[in-house]
Amino acid sequence: MTILGSVGREARALWGDGEGRSLAVIAGGWGLLLGTRMIYPVLLPYFRETFGLSLSVAGLLVTILWLGSAIGQLPGGILADRYSERLVMTAGAAVVAVSVGAVVAAPTALALFAATAFVGLGQSLYPIARITILATIYPDRIGSALGVTMATGDLGQTVLPPVAGALAVAVAWQTGLAFMIPLLAAAAVALWVLLPRQTDSEGGIDELSADTARHVLAEIRASNVAFLAFILFLYILVWQAFTGLYPTYLVGEKGLSSSTAALLFSLFFAIGVLVKPVAGAAYDRIGLRRSLVIVLSGPVVGFGLLPVVDSLVGLVGITALVSTMLGSGAITQSYFSDAFSEEIRGTGLGVVRTTTATLGAAGPVLLGAIADRGYFDEGYWLVAVVLAVVIVLTLRVSEP
Repeated sequence: MTILGSVGREARALWGDGEGRSLAVIAGGWGLLLGTRMIYPVLLPYFRETFGLSLSVAGLLVTILWLGSAIGQLPGGILADRYSERLVMTAGAAVVAVSVGAVVAAPTALALFAATAFVGLGQSLYPIARITILATIYPDRIGSALGVTMATGDLGQTVLPPVAGALAVAVAWQTGLAFMIPLLAAAAVALWVLLPRQTDSEGGIDELSADTARHVLAEIRASNVAFLAFILFLYILVWQAFTGLYPTYLVGEKGLSSSTAALLFSLFFAIGVLVKPVAGAAYDRIGLRRSLVIVLSGPVVGFGLLPVVDSLVGLVGITALVSTMLGSGAITQSYFSDAFSEEIRGTGLGVVRTTTATLGAAGPVLLGAIADRGYFDEGYWLVAVVLAVVIVLTLRVSEP
């Protein structure tokens, strides 16, 4: 069967039996949430100018956003196990809508940081519930379903940041965020109205306790989860460092205009729209190790070349090369979903995601501190080295 034929068969299977509507609503909400988060790097030069932020402090702002996006994933996972995933995802979209309004109205840098933290906290309620509900709907195609959902996330990250950048240039940076408020509110309503109603789960975990911790840790020890979680931490550290400051790097070090940098940043996620469904399907067919090595090899080369390439054509090529790393999420999250038993899947995913994303949130502020000392280029070489270590470690992972 051809690749196109295989993709078509997967699409028909995902859309069949009335399940496509739920997938579309979940994926659409995810696209808006990720698009909102990736507007921040595009507007970072405006934040620096308005609030007088250094590169280190600007990196800290992005770190606060990532940190907020990580902290709530464990409680979000517990709520997904115990209560309605529909309720959890709706609440997440609503909190982000309100928090974005607070960012737009922020009078001081302190208010900006506080509102940004709540943007991240609202987003953190969504990811685990998204995975657990998709695992229930698509028990045999979780890789493909997650790939489609994550590709829609990249579609949001492709389309929305350039729109925000254009509005910031034409009107004001506040407009570049404010247009997201009605979209997020509409997503919250759609999630509540269109997703199927769910009853409380009797098998879920009511609270964090010693027994809960032992149950989760026992499943972590019985598999490759802990080792792969360390690999995921290193990947998140790289990904967040790169995405958090890439537009700023292109403007400050490569001399591109803000609008051109936003378009290159958008290209990074546009290619992810294609990569993620393929990566998710690859996990279902050839396993974790081979599929993960394939999607991470190109970015090592791209990060190594980035500091020495200055032409726009060359930067387009490097951005495309680096973008294959976006396929790793569909692979690792599918693996983690398969690794945990159904009754603690949300909690287990929450533990892994909260731990790795919280530690990985240090990426932007660390790269910002390196850049403030005049070593922005060298910072990207360091990123390449860390990602090479990730590939070496991946080769040691045994298949489930």
